[in-house]
Amino acid sequence: MIIDERQMTIADLVAVARNGETVEISERAAFKINESRQWVDNLDEDTVVYGINTGIGDLCKSRISPEQAATLSRNIIMSHACGVGEPLARDQVRSIQFAAVLNFCQGHSGVSLETVQVLVEMLNKQVTPWVPSQGSVGYLTHMAHIALVTIGLGQAYYQGRLMPGDEAMKLASIPLLNLKAKEGLSLVNGTVCMTGISALVLYDAIQLAKWADIAGTMSFEALKGTYYAFDKRVHQARPYKGQMKVANNLLRLMEGSEIAETYKDYRVQDALSIRSMPQIHGACRDKLDHALEILSIEINSATDNPLIFADHDGDGGTAISACNAHGEPLALTMDMLAIAVSELASVSERRIDRLVNPHVSELPAFLVARSGVNSGFMIPQYVAASLVAENKVLSHPISVDSIPTSAFQEDHVSMGTPAALKAAQVVRNSQKVLAIELLAAAQALEFHKPLQFGKGTRLMHEWIRSVIPAWVEDRVFYQDLHQMISIVEDPSWVNRLEERVGEL
Repeated sequence: MIIDERQMTIADLVAVARNGETVEISERAAFKINESRQWVDNLDEDTVVYGINTGIGDLCKSRISPEQAATLSRNIIMSHACGVGEPLARDQVRSIQFAAVLNFCQGHSGVSLETVQVLVEMLNKQVTPWVPSQGSVGYLTHMAHIALVTIGLGQAYYQGRLMPGDEAMKLASIPLLNLKAKEGLSLVNGTVCMTGISALVLYDAIQLAKWADIAGTMSFEALKGTYYAFDKRVHQARPYKGQMKVANNLLRLMEGSEIAETYKDYRVQDALSIRSMPQIHGACRDKLDHALEILSIEINSATDNPLIFADHDGDGGTAISACNAHGEPLALTMDMLAIAVSELASVSERRIDRLVNPHVSELPAFLVARSGVNSGFMIPQYVAASLVAENKVLSHPISVDSIPTSAFQEDHVSMGTPAALKAAQVVRNSQKVLAIELLAAAQALEFHKPLQFGKGTRLMHEWIRSVIPAWVEDRVFYQDLHQMISIVEDPSWVNRLEERVGEL
């Protein structure tokens, strides 16, 4: 993947973070990095620039001599590497590393090309720093633990083993850095931590929205839904993009369904968890579209502080202290995304309940023919209820809960990184809920045979049955459930269905 003038996407971050795609810096990007670094190296000693010849945070009033600048860079990384909690997942760390490279390639950070190349080599040679997940108010700690490895400290995973950072770098033949002025600050600054994590969260959330439509359509058929609620005229009368998209998806997925045709006039209207899928799923999709717009900007932005604007117009260039490092756009967006994804799981759980509940389903109790001696799908609904309840707590916005730091110098922080981590957990929980609905809906459809399922629902039912057989009597449940969860986590299943029914 060559970093050049083109706009990078969340799919690019996923390709590097999860699929191991290698990274290369173009000549143009290298030129911009060198240009801003040259400005830092040529800085007049009498010109005061934050983080270059001053301390950081509330210590910005303290002057630093040129001889102390390199020491300051090293000290910043060591002092800021104080994260706690379980380590981030490997793909999250790699996504942050790549987001940092993209940030530096904007040419406004003043780091050396050597520093950026070391980060690239770590990605390409699979040296993944050990990074505690907790302790960031939006920046600093996660990148500090990554930066530790570049100077031979900290810990990193290499070839499947956790080892000291210097050992990992030596085994991978990556040179250690001797940091220069400003580089320590740049390596811990910016929004790259929340950007890297958020990109993966959004990618998974977009896939989850497609699964919600698939699972919802299967449940719709199993519960003898009436498809008049999805008539395009209804949604043109309230033309939200997501709502119209979902209604169209549902109709395409059930195309050719003998079940849907047989029961189209069975009821005047269905329960809201069935009838209002376009409105609920669609509203969530609109929020994901907004998140995509925000992430697309952030991935291609310079978020360091100060920003270096080298000599383009013969004015000698300048450094401007501002705060593109403030993560408010992403913090608000990830809080919103958590709420949207939580709603996808919430309405999914309501459909699960309708599927297993004999008082409303018109199906065998708990979706097993001989209930009583068999509990069938009774307890998976409990599991879904538990996950949905947890999501409700996680959906409380953290971005509104700023706590001042650095002796009031940073008196409003975004909490963007914990917002992204919180959203990631909501997505993981919701993947499990949708997996339960898919299993339940697939089982419920068994009782409608020999009626033909819809074009999309038939394919998904067949694929699920190719790896998970129907329930005839109780068996160990978690094995099937865990397999279904792994299917929901794997984008190839949705991709394969889209090849047959069109983009969802």
